[in-house]
Amino acid sequence: MFRPGGEELSTTGSARPAPTSAGLDPLASLRGDGGPDQDVFLTGTVFLDIIFTGLDHAPVRGTESWSRGMGSSPGGVANMATALRRLGLRTSLAAAFGDDVYGDYCWESLADDEGIDLTPSHRAPGWHSPVTVSMAYEGERTMVSHGHEAPPPSVSVAQRPRSRACFTSLAPGRMERWVRDAYEEGSKVFADVGWDETGAWDPDTLADLAYCHAFLPNATEAQHYTRTEEPEAAVRALADLVPIAVVTKGAGGAVAVDSLSGESADVPA
Repeated sequence: MFRPGGEELSTTGSARPAPTSAGLDPLASLRGDGGPDQDVFLTGTVFLDIIFTGLDHAPVRGTESWSRGMGSSPGGVANMATALRRLGLRTSLAAAFGDDVYGDYCWESLADDEGIDLTPSHRAPGWHSPVTVSMAYEGERTMVSHGHEAPPPSVSVAQRPRSRACFTSLAPGRMERWVRDAYEEGSKVFADVGWDETGAWDPDTLADLAYCHAFLPNATEAQHYTRTEEPEAAVRALADLVPIAVVTKGAGGAVAVDSLSGESADVPA
């Protein structure tokens, strides 16, 4: 197999620690206390991301636009998994990977290059890996994605390792039994949420929110769910539903409220 660009790939993954995290262990003082082997367990969809940067404006119909920069990498939940691993945390990911070249690239990048544990993940024969093309301009991004529902099992949560924290994406109207199990084990659950295509934006449909330690939607999602007009009002409303609420504002940064300590923060991008 070949990575985009021509580099030859092996067909099996490993979990060699990434060079970026070698020698860094922010939880070293907690090791040996009988705690979980993994620091963070994540579930979600892994995309092949193709990112165009340096665009002066949005693409115009009937024309061709050239960008000054471009990159590609595993995206979706892989962005969070990669960031956590590079911070030195022991990270485990449950996701479906296609058996196409995109799936090979994403699997190898995460397992071999980043040192992420993919034991709970699986390869899905004949499944086309999801792809996102992201275009960055005017301080924000616009994305076009393509994908098909992963064949069951979408994630091998039965193999979920015990972990100090978990990260997942909430789906309106759907409960995940493993989230409650992790919560009852004492794991702190962090969650974001996807776009509600029904347009209902009913917070009561986010059943697993009751088991979450932190909720991290973007401003548009937060304002829809809380029926507010600005991110600052939305994060205050969400802080009544979850201990820690964080609302991202794109080029405007992020705003957060910790209802446990009473602290709040508003930081630039």
